[in-house]
Amino acid sequence: MSYLAKFLLIISIGVLISCTSAEQGTATQIVPGLPVENTVTMVDLGAKTCIPCKMMAPILEELKEDYKGRAAVIFIDVWEQGNKEKARAFKVMSIPTQVFYDKQGKEVYRHLGFLDKDSIVEKLEELLAQ
Repeated sequence: MSYLAKFLLIISIGVLISCTSAEQGTATQIVPGLPVENTVTMVDLGAKTCIPCKMMAPILEELKEDYKGRAAVIFIDVWEQGNKEKARAFKVMSIPTQVFYDKQGKEVYRHLGFLDKDSIVEKLEELLAQ
């Protein structure tokens, strides 16, 4: 096996181990109350000044009201003072990032970029039906 192939294999194994060994609880330690206990939760990590995030803001506000008492829809501005640690806890690589949790608090879906209302509703309804 060539040096390059061995190097790539070692890097791939390291990435795989780091991805599979990360515990879901990390985010909840830095962000108390997230995911919301016994509730389907969607956390949108973005910024008030990011264009796709601005496009999602009215959708999130509407869904927050539509799902009140059934699911939690939460926005975290990762560029605000004190929220960079939260972005790291959620392992945010780009914004916006949406993280969906089932009622047991397990992360079940993650999306990077703009996510339209119909797609969010579909995922929330799927999780609520479980």
